[in-house]
Amino acid sequence: MAADLQYRGKSLADQAADAVVAYRQGDRGPLAELVPALTPLLWHTVRAQGADQEQAQDVVQGVWLSLVRDLETIRDPRAALQWMLVTAKRSAWRSVRKSREDAGRTRSDEGATQWLAAPAEEVPEALAVRDERDRILWAHVRTLPDRCRRLLGLISLVDRPDYAVVSRALGIPVGSIGPTRGRCLAKLRVALTADPEWGVR
Repeated sequence: MAADLQYRGKSLADQAADAVVAYRQGDRGPLAELVPALTPLLWHTVRAQGADQEQAQDVVQGVWLSLVRDLETIRDPRAALQWMLVTAKRSAWRSVRKSREDAGRTRSDEGATQWLAAPAEEVPEALAVRDERDRILWAHVRTLPDRCRRLLGLISLVDRPDYAVVSRALGIPVGSIGPTRGRCLAKLRVALTADPEWGVR
């Protein structure tokens, strides 16, 4: 609550940027105050990837440790929030995948005769196609207005975004998120439709 009051009117992205700058200058206070403000969003992001409660706890804790360890690698402090969300999502993927692989090995040891096929995105050819589509997609996202870039970048990180969390993160009223998202996606759709590289994939 204290962090909410102190940062009222500031988005989580701004809070994270301020915390990174302050930490680099030797002031750890803002980063400590950021933890209770940002952890719910990290938790939501991790759980949306299929992580159970114990996995989510480990992943979120790991993200904060990674931030402190790798803080100097974040060239633009304004990218700190996005960096943490992407780190959380990827870490959750790895944790969930490892659990499934471990469970599969256990079943195999018990006499199971087949194992789950690797997801299509793990196949090199499919991965290459997906990466190329992502490159084109995000190239167009970067041409959108700042509010669209931030909104689409955030909601793309979870399967079912919590609008209350998104509102808090970006400083956008909950009631404006849906219409804004629709307008941003419409602009993006027009740009992609006009891109010949996108149309052939």
